[in-house]
Amino acid sequence: MKTSHGGECWVITDGAAGNERQAMALAQTTGLIIRPFRVQLRRPWAWAAPHLLPASLLALPPLQRAQFRPPWPRVVIGCGRASAMLTRLVGQLSDRRTYTVQILDPRMDTRYWNLVVAPVHDELKAANVIQMTGSLNPIDDAWLAEGREACPTLGDLPKPRRAILLGGERRGVELGAPYARQLVESLRAMAAREGGSFMISSSRRTPAAFRDAVVAGLADFPGHVWTGGDDAGNPYAGYLGWADSLVVTPDSVNMLSEACATGRPVRTLVTAPLPAKLARLHATLRSRNLLGDLDDRLPSSFTPLRETQRVGLELRRRMREYVGPVAS
Repeated sequence: MKTSHGGECWVITDGAAGNERQAMALAQTTGLIIRPFRVQLRRPWAWAAPHLLPASLLALPPLQRAQFRPPWPRVVIGCGRASAMLTRLVGQLSDRRTYTVQILDPRMDTRYWNLVVAPVHDELKAANVIQMTGSLNPIDDAWLAEGREACPTLGDLPKPRRAILLGGERRGVELGAPYARQLVESLRAMAAREGGSFMISSSRRTPAAFRDAVVAGLADFPGHVWTGGDDAGNPYAGYLGWADSLVVTPDSVNMLSEACATGRPVRTLVTAPLPAKLARLHATLRSRNLLGDLDDRLPSSFTPLRETQRVGLELRRRMREYVGPVAS
């Protein structure tokens, strides 16, 4: 006998900010009540994920394990390798009545999920795969307006207001002292020509020395700086909402995608060949005039990169076919 499903959308991630942001953004398009799970798999299941081992529910701590029971959700969405084991497991436990969605390449056959959402630069193709440019995020006109309303004093900064988004090092991308010097020199020259101000935001991955060098190098210009380690008082949404243009370090798929979602000119500084997947993303964004070098002339406005809305529409269509209508 098949187990009935509830009217929820479960969101399963490992708690990493980038994974959670993508999964929550897509979940919000479903029209269902969202129930989030942040999981840390126990060994040996963590080593094997997304492959299922015997008694895979034992990978969860007791409290979360007790929550993985009927009524099963109408939809489960995961992002990241750890979550892929659990979205797959929910599909099995619900007798395939839960619609299973996995964001990012699960690194195994996609047939174990109803839908896989993967970046174009991963080059993953199958009948149940939706390709996206970059990554998913919640940014739309309403989100940007809310950011401006939450940080009204940023609107008093001299125009043009430039959001400077600092990411972190990854294989093939170094953000050391030479990169910091070149970035600061270019930004100072830009401000000398055009005036304006800088709104500088670093991430948890940003090397402290790199962040401090950029902040110090631009300290004599008007602006605002955020280097906090948590989200309390984080003006990131305000930066994106008030920015006339954005400069993003080349490492972060999420930050590049979010910057391009604003509909404002986005620039980056690339000083060495990028890893293949990241290079493909940059090439795609440049081909659509969404990204340029620091000295490139870009259109002042253009169609923003809003992949969440597009993917969400397709997800709802496929959900209706599988689990029935979902209230708006």
